[in-house]
Amino acid sequence: MQLEKNIIEVYHAGTDRIETPDCLKGRNNLDFGQGFYVTDIYDQAINLARARSVERKVPAKLNIYHLHREEIMSNGKSLIFNKYNDEWLDFIVSCRSGKDIWKEYDYVEGGVADDRVINTVNLYIQGFISKERALQNLKYLKPNNQICILNQDLLDKYLSFIDCLDLENHGLL
Repeated sequence: MQLEKNIIEVYHAGTDRIETPDCLKGRNNLDFGQGFYVTDIYDQAINLARARSVERKVPAKLNIYHLHREEIMSNGKSLIFNKYNDEWLDFIVSCRSGKDIWKEYDYVEGGVADDRVINTVNLYIQGFISKERALQNLKYLKPNNQICILNQDLLDKYLSFIDCLDLENHGLL
């Protein structure tokens, strides 16, 4: 199916059907703050849904949405990280440390501090390696992508629920 220009398909991985996302239900101290997280990378979403399913011992679900990306970015304050760099690392560390710098934004997009990345970030946070060493370690990793929508009004206006797949029933587990 061909989507309209400026609309992208995004996925929210987990164990619940979420037709009406709520920014305030997001956990504190995540990579980009408390918001609703999606990705535009299908395989990344499937892998995360599987992990959540195992962790919670309930079936994995993949919620599918259409995001009017250009509109949400032009109607709110956006921050986009195209690679792992100083700014990305500082932002992640601040958010994970409980600082609320994310409240300045409505939309944040960039690399995920996932299993491949979090050990390096934690070593940096704990002072075991320098920022330069952390960035050197991350330099050759291709970032996954996450999108965090932090403004409920923009979320309601520019994200449309399409479907929710039970991954086991669709042969994806």
